Amino acid sequence: MNPADLKVMGIIGIRSGSKGVLHKNIRHLAGKPLVGWILDAARQSKYMNRVVVSTDSPDYAAVATSFGADVPYLRPAELAADESPEFEYVKHMVEWLDKNEGYRPDIVVRMMATVPLQSAEDIDAVIGKLIEDPKSDSAVVIAEARQHPIKALRIIDDGEGGQKLVSYSTGSGREVTPLARQNYEKAYFRANIIACRRRVIFDTNSLTGDLVRFHIIPQERAVDIDNPIDFYVTEQLMKKSGE
Repeated sequence: MNPADLKVMGIIGIRSGSKGVLHKNIRHLAGKPLVGWILDAARQSKYMNRVVVSTDSPDYAAVATSFGADVPYLRPAELAADESPEFEYVKHMVEWLDKNEGYRPDIVVRMMATVPLQSAEDIDAVIGKLIEDPKSDSAVVIAEARQHPIKALRIIDDGEGGQKLVSYSTGSGREVTPLARQNYEKAYFRANIIACRRRVIFDTNSLTGDLVRFHIIPQERAVDIDNPIDFYVTEQLMKKSGE
């Protein structure tokens, strides 16, 4: 597969209905709208030759286009609700571009405005995995979990009118006691860049398919902004790294 012959499309979704932080996706972070950080990284990719933004807001669309993104249309309201599955807006965009422009990307790269510390190198790493491995369905940027999922707890009915705390995975109260972290096999979470082949979206009704490759990044580059504290933490990380 010759990279120069590939159509590689990046897509970023920035709906306007954020509840935790009003207008989170365009709120300024270190002097730049939040979405601008990932758009700048995408623009520096050596593989990506088109970047589109899916949004329901004309104001958000204006911000995106000021950073060089393409906003082909405004996202329908039914795909911009709190409960709308993320996969649906990606599929909708791919279908719309095919129908209205005859444009069919070979690779679709889903990125997120809320993970601003990721780099063009991270984006290119997962695209490169697909170029190098024709059998792969997708590749995902991941980072080691800051809290191992085995440590998760849940509250359940104790059978006597009260509630009790148990291990989320086993349901045992005895395993609420933490074990030494060294005893756990490493666990990872998505750092929210997913590159997949176009066919995967329609063949598997997902962005990842079955054969998923990966690229590991440090935890500090995987910070996902969800609240005002995350904005503060990210700004401090940027200052430390000289962004």
